[in-house]
Amino acid sequence: PRRVVKSWEEIFAGYRQSAENLFTTFDTEGYDQMVLLTNTEFFSMCEHHILPFFGVAHVAYIPNERVIGISKLARLLDIYCRRLQIQERIGEQVTSDLMYYLEPAGAACVLQGVHMCMRMRGCSKRNSTMVTSSLKGDFLHQQSARMELFQLIEKEK
Repeated sequence: PRRVVKSWEEIFAGYRQSAENLFTTFDTEGYDQMVLLTNTEFFSMCEHHILPFFGVAHVAYIPNERVIGISKLARLLDIYCRRLQIQERIGEQVTSDLMYYLEPAGAACVLQGVHMCMRMRGCSKRNSTMVTSSLKGDFLHQQSARMELFQLIEKEK
């Protein structure tokens, strides 16, 4: 039982973390193009079945005078993945925090996940992948920004 408790403390560590503390920012010194972190592994636990889901995430923002260290994007993702979750909510939480704390021109989070609840039980679809996106600001309202994002993600596969 102690090992289970210890592993669950690690798996669900996101409940003890706050995104607010991540946002130490730096002046862009005029940089106003997309910042994109691709192929970042994530692991989470489905809140419906308490089974794992995992995959890769692509997190982006378009700076508006301030940038953050790139590792902060991965840490932000981890805060929300290390909770009982649904994939759709993770993307929304990541982009909402980016918009709130960083105030960029746009934020995006695309997740490609494999859900063990889909593979192990129920419909048993072993080759299925779920793709979700959360787009805010310029990524949502400007087709050119959205197209550039998805082209860069596709290029990195």
